[in-house]
Amino acid sequence: MMKIKEAIIVEGRDDTAAIKKSVDAITIETHGYGITDNTWKLIARAYETTGIIVFTDPDHAGEQIRRRILSRFPDAREAFLDRQEAEKSGDIGIENASPENIRNALLKARCSQLENEDMFTMDDMFMTGLLGQADSSQRRRDIGKVLGIGYANGKTFLQRLNKFGISREDFCRALEEI
Repeated sequence: MMKIKEAIIVEGRDDTAAIKKSVDAITIETHGYGITDNTWKLIARAYETTGIIVFTDPDHAGEQIRRRILSRFPDAREAFLDRQEAEKSGDIGIENASPENIRNALLKARCSQLENEDMFTMDDMFMTGLLGQADSSQRRRDIGKVLGIGYANGKTFLQRLNKFGISREDFCRALEEI
């Protein structure tokens, strides 16, 4: 499966599901037009480290969200789908596109493909108590705040550690802080 370096900015969880079926990449969901401060911070972190690709629905709302993001992050890459590629039974959205069309849109955005192995593994998550413990959720929340990568479930948190350029040294220092 094609592995993408940049974080892909999408509107919602159905878009994330479609992306995950198509490529190995981290997504950040805006949850529509009302982007929270925490989401803006997460997008900023990704923009500064891995880069971002804005991939919103090919409709009026998607274009408004895209403009808002690009006004803050002008050097972001952009991926586009034609309306007909993203339409199913009158509904328009990335979640309706085929994996092939999603991959093609990302390639046209000149995404960076990764070949290297990830630095952090599930073993790291278990050994540091970020998974498998009663307080793992709180530990991920705390360390995510220190590292500036936000809260996420175990699998997504591991992806963020690997994709946002977190070093072993920064990770260990953050563990000591919490």
